[in-house]
Amino acid sequence: MKARRRSTYNFFFGTYPVRLGANTKIMGVLNVTPDSFSDGGNFLKPAAAVHRALQMEREGADLIDIGAESTRPGARPVSARVEIGRLRPALKRMSKKIKIPISVDTNKTEVAKMALDEGASLINDVSALRDRSMARLAAERKATVVLMHMKGLPRTMQRNPVYEDVCSEVTEWLAKAVRRALDAGISRERILIDPGFGFGKTLEHNLTLLRHLDRLGALRLPLLVGVSRKAFVGRLTGVEAAADRLYGSLAAAAAAVGGGAHVLRVHDVRAHKQLTSFVDRFFGWASWN
Repeated sequence: MKARRRSTYNFFFGTYPVRLGANTKIMGVLNVTPDSFSDGGNFLKPAAAVHRALQMEREGADLIDIGAESTRPGARPVSARVEIGRLRPALKRMSKKIKIPISVDTNKTEVAKMALDEGASLINDVSALRDRSMARLAAERKATVVLMHMKGLPRTMQRNPVYEDVCSEVTEWLAKAVRRALDAGISRERILIDPGFGFGKTLEHNLTLLRHLDRLGALRLPLLVGVSRKAFVGRLTGVEAAADRLYGSLAAAAAAVGGGAHVLRVHDVRAHKQLTSFVDRFFGWASWN
């Protein structure tokens, strides 16, 4: 088995310089929500959120992605006020205790601004900067952005999504999002792209993207992939409960790394850290850098 060559980048997680390519980076998921698809309610209290962030840091996470609004299929949006109320107490404590970069998972400029003020360095925007004020904020604050593809909105995205060529359409859509970011003044050294597994895609769409992940290399930007505990993993493995999808998630993650992913967004940090320690060496990424 031979992996495709993974490109290397001198990059920034906000103000943190990092070399992407030799070793897969792990982004730990921290949901401070009552209704996220796999762990809703577990870390809603600030003390529990901080404890979980510290645990993921010890397990080898390279950065933490904290979000206060569920984007699972069918999820209803919440107000900026609600998001801020959930996020601020946890961020205030967390930013003083952990040493790794913090990403905020939001599509609202007001929420992102608060998070950056409280110590976050990245903005993980599932709407890929459709709000121009978010792009301006990221540029002004030199924040790193994650631009994710999503067909539709969380409430409707899984209602019969259709593509003629999912890889081409996702790549073209992300190219436009990248152009928005660059036009706003965000540097290429602070842009990650995410194909959005499970966001407006059927099982076959997800599998096709995973098989041909290298096609996103045409954008010449580092790639973040989130397949952890996703519904398509459950369908393939026959596991209904999201929290029980670890083994399928690891298999999907290994395929993603083999396809060139630079960053994995995961719920189970320790297991994925072990996986990437093996897979990175197996594919010989270090020997190419």
